Amino acid sequence: MRTIAYQDVAEAARRLCIDANVYLGEDVLGLLRSAREREPSALGQRVLEEILENNRIAVAETVPICQDTGTAFVFVELGEEVRVDGGLLRDAVDEGVRRGYTEGYLRKSMVSDPLRRRNTGDNSPAVVHIELVPGDRVRMTLLPKGGGAENMSRMTMLTPADGEGGVRAFVIETVERAGPNACPPVVVGVGIGGTFDTVGFLAKRALIRKAGERHPDPFYARMEEDLLAAINALGVGPMGYGGETTALDVRIEVCPCHIVSLPVAVNLQCHAARVARAEL
Repeated sequence: MRTIAYQDVAEAARRLCIDANVYLGEDVLGLLRSAREREPSALGQRVLEEILENNRIAVAETVPICQDTGTAFVFVELGEEVRVDGGLLRDAVDEGVRRGYTEGYLRKSMVSDPLRRRNTGDNSPAVVHIELVPGDRVRMTLLPKGGGAENMSRMTMLTPADGEGGVRAFVIETVERAGPNACPPVVVGVGIGGTFDTVGFLAKRALIRKAGERHPDPFYARMEEDLLAAINALGVGPMGYGGETTALDVRIEVCPCHIVSLPVAVNLQCHAARVARAEL
């Protein structure tokens, strides 16, 4: 059994909060650069260049890519042969989020109650998903998720008779209805299967995959590519100004479901598709 100190987990979470909000991954930057080169709309091309310039400024001045530094979603793969010494893993993550958002001068967006709306003042609590995996390591992936794109996300309970066509129609309709409100070009996370309470998690988890990484099942890999083409044919374009770059990527996650159910969720992420990873 391997032991990891509570403060080491907290420090990793602190660092991830700052890094994710300042440094956009090279995988996402690559998609943005490619989109700029092939976008036929002059206005759309200009918007994409401004997005890339914004990222250059963020890195040069160590400031957030976007003023909405989001809800801190933390995906933890916890090895079965490791334990956290000095406190609970979830508490360590929250401590790291509090420190990261305070020390990094990141906007605090979390309220302690959904109706009374009192700001917690430090962006805690994080949304923490813990998965037990083999081994003696802890892998943490932090996804700062802005409210604008999150608000445009949807889920539905289709019937099995709706099939693949029903899923496709729902995904495309969701992106079209979002229009400019999700700050396109978006990354589209799609969850299919599971239950009412798990399908949203599938869609969220899809967003932490590497940009351009296709589903290992060729059936769903083809569906990702087809949906990306259909979404980019909508004409919404960068920031809603028109063009052929409404989405940068579509990623699908699936799991088994009941014979009478076909849950589907679409979780949209804006062009600031921020993800940071650490291993302890």
